[in-house]
Amino acid sequence: MVISCGGAAPAGEARAVPAVTPLGQVIPAPAEVDAGGSPYEITSGTRISVEDGSREARRIGEALAGVLRPSTGYRLPVTEDRGKGGIRLELDRRARDLGGEGYRLVSGKRGVTITAKEPAGLFHGVQTLRQQLPAQVEKDSEQDGPWKVAGGRIEDTPRFAYRGAMLDVSRHFFTVGQVKRYIDQMAMYKVNKLHLHLSDDQGWRIAIDSWPRLAEHGGSTQVGGGKGGYYTKAQYTEIVRYASERYLEVVPEIDMPGHTNAALASYAELNCDGVAKELYTGIEVGFSSLCVPKEVTYDFVDDVIREIAALTPGRYLHIGGDEAHSTSHEDYVKFMERVQPVVAKYGKTVMGWHQLTGANPAKGAVAQYWGYDRTGQAERDQVVAAAKKGTKLVLSPADRAYIDHKYTKDTPLGLAWAGLVEVDRSYDWDPGTYLTGAPESSVLGVEAPMWTETLSTSEHIEYMAFPRLPGIAELGWSPASTHDWDAYKGRIAAQGPRWDALGMEYYKSPKVPWPGE
Repeated sequence: MVISCGGAAPAGEARAVPAVTPLGQVIPAPAEVDAGGSPYEITSGTRISVEDGSREARRIGEALAGVLRPSTGYRLPVTEDRGKGGIRLELDRRARDLGGEGYRLVSGKRGVTITAKEPAGLFHGVQTLRQQLPAQVEKDSEQDGPWKVAGGRIEDTPRFAYRGAMLDVSRHFFTVGQVKRYIDQMAMYKVNKLHLHLSDDQGWRIAIDSWPRLAEHGGSTQVGGGKGGYYTKAQYTEIVRYASERYLEVVPEIDMPGHTNAALASYAELNCDGVAKELYTGIEVGFSSLCVPKEVTYDFVDDVIREIAALTPGRYLHIGGDEAHSTSHEDYVKFMERVQPVVAKYGKTVMGWHQLTGANPAKGAVAQYWGYDRTGQAERDQVVAAAKKGTKLVLSPADRAYIDHKYTKDTPLGLAWAGLVEVDRSYDWDPGTYLTGAPESSVLGVEAPMWTETLSTSEHIEYMAFPRLPGIAELGWSPASTHDWDAYKGRIAAQGPRWDALGMEYYKSPKVPWPGE
């Protein structure tokens, strides 16, 4: 399938010199902006100076130089010599007001300085700096400048600690390279969690040494009957490393007790009748279940969680728990009471879809809410009650944040069981007040899930994620006072030329005033 995303001006057409992007006209919207003063222009004499002795600051500086050098044609040396002017990346451990992810950007005639308490804040500040420069700075060949950054000061910290995007690699398998490409795109918008949906009915996507047929057999196919695939432990570790260098924490998910046909097909003993299931390549849900009464089930769960936890430095391990229609409520509660302590035993915080609140969530557990406007009140009340008792929430309302859903009835990809999700609908809600009755203090953050029943290429992922993912990222980062669709649509429109420069697919929603449209 070829998807046209509009894009660049016709060959030979003159391009006007880009205007200086007003300070703070970026995504996510910064918390505080004080615009004014002369802009800074990057020239052949610009240097990128970094904190003396900080390997992470140097790596961030080199990454910035890697973006700027091809398009500007400048050397842009990265140095620990403070010098005068240029681009300065500073770590200031005394800047407690910036927290673990915040930054301060000050721009003037002599240079741009980004200050942060922690390296993650420096990285996020660099993403803001990229967006302050003309879109063609993202191209991989030399372009005409000038390369100006508007003058003034930005002080920016996130509203929520958890700002995630999920990629389902089970329905369709995606290679390490494809996952890395999506990580780079997430990181541009200060997303800090990559939730990998590693198992489902259609495929098991990570090698488990103690149960090798999970990947070898359970990972051998995908929706539609294609080849499938899985990550070796070395490949998964490489994804974790790559994400970490962009300040994203990987949240692995092994869905259970439902969505387990790939496991049930791989090992007969996991089935209550002792007979292995056939591999499944369709898109129905709710028909599979681990055998709750069998003790071998918990040997299996312990081994899988132990091996994945050992590979995952991040805090969370997601155990799914949704659409367990083939598991009785009594068995579901028993299963979760056995499995949640296993996650804790291996040093991780339990995360699950919001159906976990129908059991007894462990202390400190996180429930991911994926309900939508038609979700029954009793189910909402169950989640709210858990939140009031201390369960933290990550919000992914399906009719707002499920970025695999169709934009319109004519969208060639995606599903629509929760409704159509145009870009304005995905943006126009407030995580702090969305779930009536749940205290805002219970909201850990937001996540944009990407289910892949109909998606099989990077182009498909991009077309469905953009322009919606940046809006979800903004809801997670920016103060509620900045949320305004009329203002936002101008800022998202300005991202179009940047995505063109990066060679990305995206949906040119008629709701957005794209340049040249």
